[in-house]
Amino acid sequence: MAAYIIRRILLMIPTLFGIMLVTFTITQFVPGGPVERLISQIEGNSLGGEVRASGNGLYRGNKGLDQEKIDQLKALYGFDKPPVERFLTMMKNYLLLDFGESYNHHKSVVKLVIEKLPVSMSLGLWSFFIVYLTCIPLGIKKAVKDGSKFDVISTSAILIGYAIPGFVLAILLIVLFGGGSFWNIFPLRDLTSDNWSELGLIAKILDYLWHMILPIISITVGSLAVMTLLTKNSFLEEIRKQYVLTARAKGLSENQVLYRHVFRNAIIPIITGFPGSFIAAFFTGSLLIETIFSLDGLGLLAYDSIVQRDYPVVLGTLYFFTIIGLIARLLSDLSYLVVDPRITFESVESE
Repeated sequence: MAAYIIRRILLMIPTLFGIMLVTFTITQFVPGGPVERLISQIEGNSLGGEVRASGNGLYRGNKGLDQEKIDQLKALYGFDKPPVERFLTMMKNYLLLDFGESYNHHKSVVKLVIEKLPVSMSLGLWSFFIVYLTCIPLGIKKAVKDGSKFDVISTSAILIGYAIPGFVLAILLIVLFGGGSFWNIFPLRDLTSDNWSELGLIAKILDYLWHMILPIISITVGSLAVMTLLTKNSFLEEIRKQYVLTARAKGLSENQVLYRHVFRNAIIPIITGFPGSFIAAFFTGSLLIETIFSLDGLGLLAYDSIVQRDYPVVLGTLYFFTIIGLIARLLSDLSYLVVDPRITFESVESE
């Protein structure tokens, strides 16, 4: 297994390099880069107001910026160097965990991401635990009662929830419970109230949960169907196998058959996705949900960075999250060994 892990880690290097290279190359051809945007702002402000003198000013009437000032702006953003040199320098800095500074926020990328993490962690972790803690028991019960009235009704309900887009459900919840047209019960901005620091411990917890109810419902409802049906189908497949009939013939009760024999085999495809989903939950950003509920998280940061051509944020977060994703995928593969000792990587290592 050690050889397999080393091989996978070594494969991460060209994968990461390729993703960064493709993304960096695309940014070189996207119009409206940071230099062009700043030039446009300077010229637009000058044209809209008074024209600055050409002696020491940046703008020279209808001639626009002089080339010297344009070169200074390019040097300011590092675009005075060839693309290959900029890419190699960027990758070298990333290896040293230096992700640069945001063009728009004038903060380091690391500090900016840390500031946005509480929102994304709240949305991701709550939805992760709710989905797993709800869908696994529900899926098991649906498998046991396959074809029953409970199975049909629950399947219809979760499929309806799956068919409703999260942002549509969010708007509906705001209309109903956020003071839109009916009841003004839940707040619609930030993770906490303005007076949160003045509250006691219990009051702080309740205030936080009060703010999170509507966003979490909007995110999780659509995710319930996939995990529930995956759990149901996995358990159904195991229940119909020969060893279950043998266990029943030996006189074992249904609970003993289900939880002693079926459970440990049926849960494998579900648990193996747990590490990746859990790690991703820390960094999950939902642009539409964050926008609708005025939550300043990673989803909104990513969108604004792309629109504003804030390349240090775009490339720095991409580098970091790609590493996290590759590690999560490796952990998901290794989790097979934990839940099913019969699985080994010997065949892979011998190739």
